[in-house]
Amino acid sequence: QVQLVESGGGLVQAGDSLRLSCAASGRTLTYYNMGWFRQAPGKEREFVASIAWSGSITRYADFVKGRFTISRDNAKNTVYLQMNRLKPEDTAVYFCAAGTMTPKVVDYTYWGQGTQVTVSS
Repeated sequence: QVQLVESGGGLVQAGDSLRLSCAASGRTLTYYNMGWFRQAPGKEREFVASIAWSGSITRYADFVKGRFTISRDNAKNTVYLQMNRLKPEDTAVYFCAAGTMTPKVVDYTYWGQGTQVTVSS
């Protein structure tokens, strides 16, 4: 079992930056590829980014390429999502998940509770 806790969300203005963290307990994250997803009100949960267990391979949704960066520190059992040049349409609850690197929600086994990111215009 892996427990995931996200943090770092908040209310920011368009163009600002935030760094989300996902801290794991229960088992080392070294065993897992990790992903970030988001869900806006009234919309389905969507893929944002993923990273291989080693950190050597990353994958991004087209709408965040060049603005967001996923990284991990296995020694700290933590995964990060650096979000730059935020836009109002980035407003959502952001979730981290452990499992694979695919963009499919069903392919991830463990999920955090999410952290709210709100971007004002």
